[in-house]
Amino acid sequence: MKQAEVLRRYLEADGHSTVVVHDGRSALEHARRQPPDLLVLDVMMPGLDGLNVCRILRQESDLLVLMLTARTEEEDLLLGLELGADDYLTKPYSPRELAARVRTLLRRAGRAPAGVTAVRHVGPLRVDPSRHEVIVDDRRIECTPGEFAILSAMAEQPGRIFTRAQLLEHTSGFQRDSTHRTIDVHVLNLRRKIEPDPRRPVHLVTVHGVGYKLTDGAG
Repeated sequence: MKQAEVLRRYLEADGHSTVVVHDGRSALEHARRQPPDLLVLDVMMPGLDGLNVCRILRQESDLLVLMLTARTEEEDLLLGLELGADDYLTKPYSPRELAARVRTLLRRAGRAPAGVTAVRHVGPLRVDPSRHEVIVDDRRIECTPGEFAILSAMAEQPGRIFTRAQLLEHTSGFQRDSTHRTIDVHVLNLRRKIEPDPRRPVHLVTVHGVGYKLTDGAG
């Protein structure tokens, strides 16, 4: 309770309008009734935990989700990303860092990185950084900021093999604690969204022992 109020003061000092609730069901009800621009979810909430709230909301909307999890709960962290969380912080963390993450997520979701405006085409895939938009076969695909950062970087150089470490560099601005496993989760999520058959990817391809590359699927 006390930590939530501290976070509220930091966020309001940054100019955000905030609402604090103290259990998962209240968070779900409020997000449905008055959808926020961004939702901060603690995994360990009473009634309905943060993972379940994220799972339910992600089926209903594409609002930004920042997950809070204990440092030792790596499986919860990865599950949160698989469920569609946009970023996460591990405990302990500082309110100042959380406020910075919120600013970064909102900024990245709203506009492209400075100086990058060209639309990129790779086979049926179109990536538009200025609109933070991904189109596959005339179908708009919803991507988290982490997924979009990876896809945008690879679409800029189709056919190039990216190592996991290189892809981490593109997400490190808003996912400080990202790991190689985090990149794998993002890739799996992207395949579900852009591949005709995610089990047999033809666009986002694994190069065994090296990393990943994005292709037009023609070869």
